[in-house]
Amino acid sequence: MSDAPLRSRHREVLNAIVRAYIETGEPVGSRTISKRRSDALSPASIRNAMADLAEEGYLSQPHTSAGRIPTEKAFRFYVGSLSAGRIAAADTERLRSEFSDLHSVEAGMELSSHLLMEITRNVGIAAVIPDLSQVLDQIELVPLADRRVLMILATRDHIVRDRVVLLDEPATPEELVSIRNYVNRNFSGWQLGRARRELLRRMLEERELYDDAVRKLQYLCRKGLLDMDTAPEVHMEGASNLLGLDLHLTREKMRDLLRALEEKKRLIEILDRFLEQPPGELQVHVGLEDAHPAMKDLALIGMTVRLGSGLPAKVAVLGPMRMHYERVMAAVRQTSLALENAQF
Repeated sequence: MSDAPLRSRHREVLNAIVRAYIETGEPVGSRTISKRRSDALSPASIRNAMADLAEEGYLSQPHTSAGRIPTEKAFRFYVGSLSAGRIAAADTERLRSEFSDLHSVEAGMELSSHLLMEITRNVGIAAVIPDLSQVLDQIELVPLADRRVLMILATRDHIVRDRVVLLDEPATPEELVSIRNYVNRNFSGWQLGRARRELLRRMLEERELYDDAVRKLQYLCRKGLLDMDTAPEVHMEGASNLLGLDLHLTREKMRDLLRALEEKKRLIEILDRFLEQPPGELQVHVGLEDAHPAMKDLALIGMTVRLGSGLPAKVAVLGPMRMHYERVMAAVRQTSLALENAQF
């Protein structure tokens, strides 16, 4: 099949067929396209164009007497001619309002996936992956009973992690305050990886802390004092929306697809693979069979966002190839903008 550029008439007919199929889900005939066009192009001329498009691999015909159905190639061509549309003013205001009340990255991811699901009626996905580029804000050490200490680590992007550790020997509240003050005074504003390496180096020659405090600090470091859980923060909502779609899947394959989407690692792989462009560039991928056999008739629309803290996040909508692309593209772009401007 040739990939030569389509003639103007063929482009117009193909886009009209895709739009009609998105609206109805039914094979599209020449008379349907003729009625939709404002010019005098006859059904016969449209049939000729459709025959050419079928030869080029843009259309398929499920039955001899039926109309034509756009192929994956047709949807890719159609998407390439689009720009993001607009979402309803009420949805825009809702995005602005709800994101203004957020106080953490986790809440931002959860809200993004939920709103994308509600606005598009597809699958909303949002993810952020903390890494060693995160910057230390401060630590807190809280003494507990039975030689236990609550370690709290806060980074500049407002992510907070805490864990309880059991010391080999008791630590007085004064010792913990001394350790906390030393770390915050010397390493607040440092990247976590660099702060951890430098702290371990200094402890070999540090004289500012008493030996007992140095020993306890070394133990806390081994227990992850400056370690941020690098597991991705992933939120997905609306997987059940796929159940009502005609994806030509057996019940077993549909279960396999839903199980795959529940795997955090699989979702991250899909986002990393298909949303590789720099922050701010909207991407549309039609046909995801390479990611999973049951995703052949699905499309992914998403983009990478740089949060105010500098942390990269990804937001996306997963849905059928037969989706309202302009509306979904607009929802992804508006949600990304709201997330990017959120004050957390």
